[in-house]
Amino acid sequence: MTVPLPQLPGVEHGELHLATGVRIHVATAGPTDAPRVLALHGWPQHWWMWRRVIERLDGAVRIVCPDLRGLGWSGWPADGDFRKARIADDAIATLDALGWDRALLVGHDWGGVGGYLAALRAPERLHGLIVCSAAHPWQPPARMAANLWRFAYQLPIAPPQLGRRLMRDGRYTAWLLRAGSGPGFRFSAEEQAAYVDVMREDVPARATEGYYRSFLLRDAAELTRAAGGRRLEMPARLLYGTREPLGVALAQGIERHGDDAALELVDGAGHWLPEERSEAVAAAIRAMAV
Repeated sequence: MTVPLPQLPGVEHGELHLATGVRIHVATAGPTDAPRVLALHGWPQHWWMWRRVIERLDGAVRIVCPDLRGLGWSGWPADGDFRKARIADDAIATLDALGWDRALLVGHDWGGVGGYLAALRAPERLHGLIVCSAAHPWQPPARMAANLWRFAYQLPIAPPQLGRRLMRDGRYTAWLLRAGSGPGFRFSAEEQAAYVDVMREDVPARATEGYYRSFLLRDAAELTRAAGGRRLEMPARLLYGTREPLGVALAQGIERHGDDAALELVDGAGHWLPEERSEAVAAAIRAMAV
């Protein structure tokens, strides 16, 4: 990686070598004796997307923000596997590497999808789940079919070679960052570059193909099977912008799939909730962290 790490006061950086066979970069903030939070970013971002949330939390929690396998400053996984189930595996392996028995898991986008799977597969490791901007996996087939067109943006970045060329060019990444924003929010040129420049690097560019090709070919069906007949056993909140490009319909109904699960709509927000509405995300974390 040739792009330098962005710096944030109070944030420490390190590496963990997980039992799942991947080296991950982690950014950590907050007192060691505070409630524990594991925060998983989405695409095309990395740990830095949590910067405003970290600032608003102001030391109320111990928050660890890994870069997902192949993204940010993390390494290429030994298995070369980018199924979303591997995000869940890495999340639990991160808890193990940190020596944490349990934590509040917060996930955005692909990190949120991995969060659903981690919560379903290892509920004893999470005392709460907050998902931002990620449709839940209990979708009625008719609803999913009616919204498939919203996923068309993934088609150019999934094919081998084409996806990495688009990442290295940078313009498609920049367009998606703009297109996903709510009407009252825009990334500054410096903020946009912080993501676009990292995605130009070889490992994140190739990993992007893996994440999206896996989703289109396997993950959607696997998510449906994993969620079938299962419920969220811990308190869970889905934070979702009313201007989310994937549509609000894909967030509805989550309350039927957990004993304490609820949808919280954020008026006027788009896809990038931890940056667009960091106050809402930080408030949810404060309310659920124990």
